[in-house]
This record gives sequence, structure tokens and C-alpha cells, in this order.
Amino acid sequence: MSLDHTLSALADPTRRAIFQRLSGGEARVTDVAERFPISLNSVSKHIRVLERAGLVHRRVAGREHLLTADRRPLDELAAWVEQTRAFWSSRLDALEALLAAEDDPECKEQP
Repeated sequence: MSLDHTLSALADPTRRAIFQRLSGGEARVTDVAERFPISLNSVSKHIRVLERAGLVHRRVAGREHLLTADRRPLDELAAWVEQTRAFWSSRLDALEALLAAEDDPECKEQP
């Protein structure tokens, strides 16, 4: 899945709460919806966004729609964050070393 879809889906506090709820295990859509002060239709729309991002999967059993969380998109996001953090950490360390060298009186030229 796309990082953009994952980040967009998790940008909303209601969707984060739904995902958190499903991290505890499979749940029916109606059970998830009853915890929120919004309509079932609104919760369903939030769930569809999470499904498109690959964060939630739906299983239909008769008339019940059961939802489960999928952590794989979060793992991909965590890997990207770590790569980005490592890149910028090394770049900022190099900048810090350069600035420290410029401030070092032994490195400055004598007239």
C-alpha cells in the first residue's frame, strides 16, 4: 500500500481510534460504531478509508461484517520513518561537525 494512503487514513482521530479498537482483535462494524458519537454511516465511511489504505480488512459472515486490523502498512510506514530519520540524522551530524570545525580557533587561518 501507499504511504500516502496510510498517512492520510491515520490523519483523522476517529480513524486512529477505530484502528486502535481493532488492534485488540476482530470486531463487528456495529460494535465498533457504538463507541462513537456519530452515525453508523459516518463510521462506515471511516472504515472504508482504512480499508483502502490496507489497514483494515472486512470479512462477511452471513449478515455480519467483521473487521480486523492489518499492521503491515504501519510496518512500511515505520521503515520509511526510520530511513528518513537516519538520513537526516547523518546530514545534521555532518553539519554540526562542519560548524564546530569553523568555530575551532585552531582551524582558522592566522594572518
